[in-house]
Amino acid sequence: MPVDMWWFIGGAWTLLAAAGALLLAPAPGARHGGPAPDAQSVALLRGGRRAAVTVALVALQQRGAVTSGRRGTIRVDGWGTAVRDPLQLAVHTSLRRAVGIGVLLTAPRVRRALDALRDGCARAGLLRANRRWRTARGLLYAVPVTVAAGLLLHRPAVPDAPLRVGVAALTLAAAAALWRVRRQTPAGLRLLASLRDAHPLETRRASGPRVLMSVALHGDRALLLHTPHFARDGGLLGTGGTDHGFTPDERASGRGTDTSAGDPA
Repeated sequence: MPVDMWWFIGGAWTLLAAAGALLLAPAPGARHGGPAPDAQSVALLRGGRRAAVTVALVALQQRGAVTSGRRGTIRVDGWGTAVRDPLQLAVHTSLRRAVGIGVLLTAPRVRRALDALRDGCARAGLLRANRRWRTARGLLYAVPVTVAAGLLLHRPAVPDAPLRVGVAALTLAAAAALWRVRRQTPAGLRLLASLRDAHPLETRRASGPRVLMSVALHGDRALLLHTPHFARDGGLLGTGGTDHGFTPDERASGRGTDTSAGDPA
């Protein structure tokens, strides 16, 4: 392998080391413990931004402030004057017309409220901070580009081909392993596991705060149990998919019924 090739490999491993430090080292200023997070924070931690907005909509629907509209939309059904929660207030004030949850997620007020919720989870040590997360992902994006550039610009002789392929494969495997790191911290994953043990899926329809935590933890299955008409008519089902690094959690979905992830957000 030509000496110049090692500069590219060294650069790739420097990127890997920086990304690993951002993903795996404890974030400065993160506090662990403290009060238990509310249902919207739990939903964000489990399933990302859409899951958090879903819980906010269920809370508003229980207060009589919103209802389902036509063709999978949600509309205002009351003044919501007693709403004090920042995310619920942002959702309610953004419903100037009947819209689907996907459109609601793009509303500036909702996005700011979700960012604040995500940052609160990061300060509590439950999520990796947004700036660290995005920087680490950007570094990991650059690893295969660096390796490919080294291979294209400095092609070794045929006898060196196995070494070239082996080093490149090892570098890419390390990048893939770091890419699979979840956005939730170990503390966040432990919290989700303990909450699922404390709040298993209900066997019959309930009301009040129990519904919110159930939807936060169990996604579509809880929606279909507690608010089936609102969930179906409002287009709330299927609140899964990856969201900024969140990966599907089959423990909460039961083999794909709800692919809600367990990023921030």
